[in-house]
Amino acid sequence: MKTQSRNPSRSGKGKVMPNSIEDTTTRLSREVPTAEFKIDDALVAISILMTSVVTAKRDTPDVPAARGQATIRRLAKAQAALIDASGDVLRVHGDLLSIWREVAGYDLHECPRVAGHVAPLQAVA
Repeated sequence: MKTQSRNPSRSGKGKVMPNSIEDTTTRLSREVPTAEFKIDDALVAISILMTSVVTAKRDTPDVPAARGQATIRRLAKAQAALIDASGDVLRVHGDLLSIWREVAGYDLHECPRVAGHVAPLQAVA
């Protein structure tokens, strides 16, 4: 019976796992701005749709105003959710930058707690 590798990068399942911090940084530096851009695109699309729906409501006197109002409220809710998502992704971007700054100065082959005492920055300056 063939045993599966415990290393996801060798098991053939899912995406290949990064081999280094540099690989992870490179991947995230592409993916985070892409996510931010796509959320902005969705926000633009919802805004265009909102304009069209409000214009249609105004220009279609045969449809009761209350019917179009419910649709407008749903679109406004979707728009607000995208604005919240955009803010959350921006915060994730900031969190990832903070994490990168924390680990960038360490020898990442060993956990800093295991690597021994790390002198405070003031002591080496």
